[in-house]
Amino acid sequence: MAKVLSVNVSKGGIPKLPTASCNVTVDGLEGDGRNHDKHISPDRAVSLIDIEILHQLVNEGYDVIPGAVGENLTVENLDVQTLEPGDHLVFSGGVEIELVESRRPCFVLDPLGIDLKKIIVGRCGYLAKVITEGIFTPGETISVVKS
Repeated sequence: MAKVLSVNVSKGGIPKLPTASCNVTVDGLEGDGRNHDKHISPDRAVSLIDIEILHQLVNEGYDVIPGAVGENLTVENLDVQTLEPGDHLVFSGGVEIELVESRRPCFVLDPLGIDLKKIIVGRCGYLAKVITEGIFTPGETISVVKS
C-alpha cells in the first residue's frame, strides 16, 4: 500500500524539513516557501518523490534523506515515475491532488553533488496541484485514480 513517509517544508530552498502535519491549500503547503518565481503556481503546489529513489541515490553516494531534494512529500510504494499527468492521488486524510508534470532538477541541487541534477533526471518525482484542501500527515495511505 502506498503511503506518506514524510511531510517536508522550508522557508525556501533545500533541505525541506519533516513536520508532524501540515495544512495544504491550492497555493501549497502552509509555511513552505519557494525561492524562485517559476515555482509559485497552483500547478506546482505540491512536490513528491519516492523514498525508493532516495535509497537509490544513497547507494550511488549521495547523502539524501526525506526533504533533501526539495520534495514536500516523501512517499513509499507509489512508484510515482510510472504515473501520468492527470492522475489523481487521494490521501486517506482527505486531501486530493492531481499530477501535473514530472519534476526537472535544477541548480539548487548542486550542494548535494555537482552531478546530482544530471543523474536524477527521469526520477525526480512529480509536481501536482491541489484538488481538495486539507492536512497532510505522515502515515496516510494513498490511492491512485488514473486519468
